[in-house]
Amino acid sequence: MPITIKSEREIELMTEAGRILGIVHKELEKALKPGMSTLDIDALGEEVIRSYGCEPSFLNYNGYPASICVSVNDEIVHGIPSAKHLIKEGDIVSLDAGVIYKGYHSDAARTHAVGEIRLDLQKLIDVTRESFFEGIKFAKEGNHLYDISRAIGDYAESFGYGVVRELCGHGIGTSLHESPEIPNFQMRRRGPKLKAGMTLAIEPMVNLGTERIRWMSDNWTVVTADRKESAHYENTILITKDEPKILSIADGNV
Repeated sequence: MPITIKSEREIELMTEAGRILGIVHKELEKALKPGMSTLDIDALGEEVIRSYGCEPSFLNYNGYPASICVSVNDEIVHGIPSAKHLIKEGDIVSLDAGVIYKGYHSDAARTHAVGEIRLDLQKLIDVTRESFFEGIKFAKEGNHLYDISRAIGDYAESFGYGVVRELCGHGIGTSLHESPEIPNFQMRRRGPKLKAGMTLAIEPMVNLGTERIRWMSDNWTVVTADRKESAHYENTILITKDEPKILSIADGNV
């Protein structure tokens, strides 16, 4: 499938979708505390999304049963919220959320510390976030898609971390997942040329140990094969003729 180029009006709608999603993430971060369940997080996220007249992108998407993917510690992505799963001091929690605003999606993820965490986990969170910014240095018209992939992978792997290979970023717009797929590691080719108006969800998933993963029996939750912790950082971005624009933020908070 071709990579869609968004019109000015579509970019306006996706910018607003991203602004609202940024607010959702800020509210979730403020609320996150030991003792709350992952289902509590999901309920709050859905409440905030709907309060802005949006719909959750994830709810019932291919059968996913919640609005917020809540992945704790060794869970990489797609953790299903549960009233039985309580957040503890020292956990790291990855929150992946999406909103639909007037037919357009925005998608973003953050990994947060719950109280005091181990120093190696804070470094993992920081490096995963920074790998995103290393990648989007190449997200400019005229560069190639896999220039982004190479920069993300090279940065994260330079710290000895495992970069997930079976899961990747994606195009986004009127569908949550559009072309192209966006790996987080070096590819043999450079991939399609980037053009202004492309909207992409860039999302490094970085493991403390092995890059290998396992799917749990719920057919959604993905965990690290060695059960060491994982971090996730994602934003929806717009390719322009100059620097990329991060859409999934509120008040400049990324």
